Amino acid sequence: MTASRTDVDTRHEPPDTRFFGQPAVLANLFGVEVWERFSFYGMQGILLIYLYYSAARGGLGISEATATSIVGAYGGAVYFATILGAWIADRLIGAERTLFYAAVVVMLGHVSLSLLPGLTGVGVGLGLVALGSGGVKANATSLVGSLYDEHDERRDAGFSLFYLGINLGAFVGPLLTGLLQRNEGFHWGFGLAAVGMAVGLAQYAAFRNRLPDTTREVPDPVDRDKLVGYVVAALALVAVVVVLILVHVITAPRLADIVIWVSAAAAVAYFAVILSSRHLDTTERSRVLAFIPMFVCSAVFWSLYQQQFTVITVYSDKRLDRSLFGWEMPVSWVQSINPVFIIILSGVFAAIWMRLGDRQPVTPVKFGLATIVMGLAFWLFLLMPSGKNSVPILGLALILLVFTIAELLISPVGLSLATKLAPRAFVTQMVALFFLSIALGTAMSGKLAEHYDPTHETPFFLWIGLVAIAVGVAVLALTKPISRMMQGVR
Repeated sequence: MTASRTDVDTRHEPPDTRFFGQPAVLANLFGVEVWERFSFYGMQGILLIYLYYSAARGGLGISEATATSIVGAYGGAVYFATILGAWIADRLIGAERTLFYAAVVVMLGHVSLSLLPGLTGVGVGLGLVALGSGGVKANATSLVGSLYDEHDERRDAGFSLFYLGINLGAFVGPLLTGLLQRNEGFHWGFGLAAVGMAVGLAQYAAFRNRLPDTTREVPDPVDRDKLVGYVVAALALVAVVVVLILVHVITAPRLADIVIWVSAAAAVAYFAVILSSRHLDTTERSRVLAFIPMFVCSAVFWSLYQQQFTVITVYSDKRLDRSLFGWEMPVSWVQSINPVFIIILSGVFAAIWMRLGDRQPVTPVKFGLATIVMGLAFWLFLLMPSGKNSVPILGLALILLVFTIAELLISPVGLSLATKLAPRAFVTQMVALFFLSIALGTAMSGKLAEHYDPTHETPFFLWIGLVAIAVGVAVLALTKPISRMMQGVR
């Protein structure tokens, strides 16, 4: 009788609410994301102009079209690398260890960008940052999801709070790296990003043992006799890529196209592998199927949103009046506007979802509305004055406010959805699938940016906005069948 009573008491222990109503261990994951995003967005805030600025201005002098293709492909590669990070976590060393080692790789990438000159530094640095960030992204999200059961109504609010940490780093990073780039040069800015990642890594290492033991488990360990085959296949893939580069099949102008096709093919293959797994029951398979239209909607959304780092950067350089009381602010500072709105509004959205509880809109509605709002944001560009450096900062800030509202409807909610719909054997890999939709969208943003012309921009903003709105409306129309396939998950 005593044992039975103890079991009952354990099951009904009150939830841990020590970190703003969330589990206390969320604070460590919150902290590491602050510093990782500081380094990531700080570097990305100056990356595009580093590529297309002339040598006289400290840049590499690459054409704008090629530069935007590189940035779009790099951004897509970051999210594509979440597949590898998820696979390593689920099949080799667990989510917690993968996060730690991936953060080390990110730091080495920023060090390479700051120390190695020219295209060598770009290639090595972006390659390492993309590879490491893939491991950090998928596994940090998975670790946050592990703090809640699938029926915990705090989950979306917890992810919104986690998203606040991301944007604290994203706000400060471009401000400081932009100042260093302006006053000391690009490599000093890249160096500051490396320092930020080192601080985040040290903080995470100090408290990583407080995470649940389950985060160190390997859900689906790979058979040892197959491990050698995986290693050989990976080395063969690297060799093929090197050969394709040497024979000029893979070139900088083609990078965005390559990442788009690879991401799309990987998504199809990944869904096929998961859906055909013998580890799935009927409910899990239905939930994975429900994720497919959400994946498509997400890819379209991010193909617009991620143009903050391509089109918006060029727009800020050539169309925006950046004068502040007689002083011209760095181009990268525009990247800090969106995080300010996220910091302000993420708590508001978290409170709304907490207050509404099970009365809040179901996830397909949030996805559809986010994509419609994103399309409307692009139409707002049509209202801005024409001419070089004529757009007021407040005008662009208004547009980025609409970006933020759309983002908060889909990004933290999408991360949460991936963990809720995930089959038990594919938890981290379902998170990777959500990031793969961002990879596809980000690479598409680089491709779309090649068609942007600051002197003839009306058709660009008009048609892209229209497509996004149409996709959002279609998802809203499909809400009921998608919700049925989600099998009780909201």
